[in-house]
Amino acid sequence: MYPTAAGPIGIFDSGYGGLTVLSAIKRVMPQYDYLYLGDNARAPYGGRSFETVYQFTREAVEWFFARGCHLVILACNTASAKALRTIQQRDLPLIDPQRRVLGVIRPTTERIADLTSTGHIGVLGTEGTIQSHSYQMEICKLHPQFTVTGEACPMWVPLVENREHDKPGADYFVRQHLERLMARDPLIDTLILGCTHYPLLLEKIQQYLPTGMKFVTQGNYVADSLSDYLVRHPEMDAKCTKAGSVNYYTTDTSDKFSQLASLFLQEDVDAKQIKLG
Repeated sequence: MYPTAAGPIGIFDSGYGGLTVLSAIKRVMPQYDYLYLGDNARAPYGGRSFETVYQFTREAVEWFFARGCHLVILACNTASAKALRTIQQRDLPLIDPQRRVLGVIRPTTERIADLTSTGHIGVLGTEGTIQSHSYQMEICKLHPQFTVTGEACPMWVPLVENREHDKPGADYFVRQHLERLMARDPLIDTLILGCTHYPLLLEKIQQYLPTGMKFVTQGNYVADSLSDYLVRHPEMDAKCTKAGSVNYYTTDTSDKFSQLASLFLQEDVDAKQIKLG
């Protein structure tokens, strides 16, 4: 059904945030080929139902498979929280048991113990990510003694995608959620930015938190985890082409995507528009 020859690694996000993950992966693994797809026309995913996020994410995964990808990274916390497990357990055995779809939540939680001193972790994310309790479940599997507190920040993604994240108006929305989170657990010493858009707000986030707070931005952790995965799975590594190319796709207008993607990557981006569903 799908091409069997080696192909690029697929990187998927509901919008632009996954570009922060792609950027980190490219730094660690510049020799590989990548396809990036942002489902910008249907973003944001954060407030959508589990079924809708699963449907959209599966459509994207099948799009990647049709273009020769054997490995797809869901560089989107909401998709990882709401769709990954179903795709891995139900769909892949039927579609192609040899292909793999990986997320960003597990690689992030695996590094928490190295950072926290108090064992109290805060998670900032979209409504969908926080409501799924995915971070709490993954962290508690590894460290049942830890306390995890989540805070949904529904306005943060729109701030980034509308290029308002570094404007004075963003301070209100950043401060509001951080004060609410710390009031619920003042012992938090490590904060997971559980959305790949949020690194662009890090400068403002740091202004409203205690000195010494540790921050987990996902790009580097996901990149290191992916590199390790391919070392441990040489059969998958052999299915990933290595010519150092990156191609960008969006479900929204290509001009708009290319312009804003340059904000994330600090380089020129030439995207193509496609349709899902």
